[in-house]
Amino acid sequence: MKSQLQKKINNKSAKVAVIGLGYVGLPLAVNFAKAGYTTFGVDKDVDRVKRLLNKENYILDVAGKDVFSVISRKKFLPGTDFSVLNQADAIIICVPTPLKSKYTPDPSFIVSAVKAIRENIKKGVLVVLESTTYPGTTEELIRPEFEKAGLRIDRDYFLAFSPERIDPGNKCYDVTKITKIIGGMTPKSGALTQSLYEKIISKTHMVSSAKAAEMTKLLENSFRLINIGWANEVAMMCRKMKIDVWEVIDAAKTKPFGFMPFYPGLGVGGHCIPDDPLYLYWKARHHGFSSKFIKLSADINSGMPQYAVGVLADLLKKQKKKLSGAKILVMGVTYKKDVKDLRRSPPLVLIELLEAKKAAVDYHDPVIPYLEIGKIRKKKSVPLTAKNVKAYDCVIITTDHTDVNYSLLLKNAGMIFDVRNVYKTNHANVVKL
Repeated sequence: MKSQLQKKINNKSAKVAVIGLGYVGLPLAVNFAKAGYTTFGVDKDVDRVKRLLNKENYILDVAGKDVFSVISRKKFLPGTDFSVLNQADAIIICVPTPLKSKYTPDPSFIVSAVKAIRENIKKGVLVVLESTTYPGTTEELIRPEFEKAGLRIDRDYFLAFSPERIDPGNKCYDVTKITKIIGGMTPKSGALTQSLYEKIISKTHMVSSAKAAEMTKLLENSFRLINIGWANEVAMMCRKMKIDVWEVIDAAKTKPFGFMPFYPGLGVGGHCIPDDPLYLYWKARHHGFSSKFIKLSADINSGMPQYAVGVLADLLKKQKKKLSGAKILVMGVTYKKDVKDLRRSPPLVLIELLEAKKAAVDYHDPVIPYLEIGKIRKKKSVPLTAKNVKAYDCVIITTDHTDVNYSLLLKNAGMIFDVRNVYKTNHANVVKL
């Protein structure tokens, strides 16, 4: 079985299926199709598939011309029918992994995908999980599902974990340029997975097991969560001491070794950093270990919007104004600059908190023309004009998008609360986090 699949991978007659066509799955599917593999893209989201077929690209990390080229040449076949999986020689799972509650993972999307594969599997298929999850998922959750159907690993199918490492909006490192970590359930499974990914990715790195690969991804994301949490705690500490935290970080990063700069802000957004480390926290507790660093950092980061509301209330109080009834302009609602992504975005939490305090909140964002999500009633991005800016009691810079006239803001705003250190030097109307 292995030699047959290996031959298909080498001569590109292998058919690849990608389950989940989001930020991870779509770039992966398109690159396999570009490399010459017939690639099925399967997603339950009917609207998402329709948009692809109508030549509407919704992911910035893959060029629209590349998407539509492989679709028109019938190398990439997006759809909602999971029965196409019975044609696939390799199936890659790229589904969401949310949390049921703050500290409890929800692997239901993975389980659903695996059951769909089991119902449509053909002998000798390679199955790879890319969705971030807790260490042991591939071994404890996926393998038993196949064994229920009487399928034996290395005989009827092959299984591996290879974590996604997408950084949305990163123009230097697309999916083909980020080293691919591979952990097979068996040596044969690992070798086949490595062989497949080497056809589209410049470098791969093999680890000893799927569990080690799962842990690698969580180490990466927990590292960021913890260090951002520390930066936010230092920012609050520095505010009490009347020290400019940004000046301190800039000074510390002049050291050529032993320091890596992380920056404070409203918290962390997207899917990876807010949620993924909590998968590790949950799994560690099942082994009788409590990760104090992960929990503390998660709590600090999730509390930053509330902290910012408190700082703003104090700033307004000094001007003999109350938060209730104050006119506030939030600059940027995405979780990351220049990326059209609202997943777990801290500025959205800030808006909800401000509106709960009866503040009148508007927003401006060059990549989000309108907003209606969660508890936030429908809003349109306010045009950035001198007249509009002067009408607000405070402008809060929450996301430092490139395409914003910060000079106009500085000239016309009565008060600016700069959470992202856009203004490097001191100004009379600017207060930093």
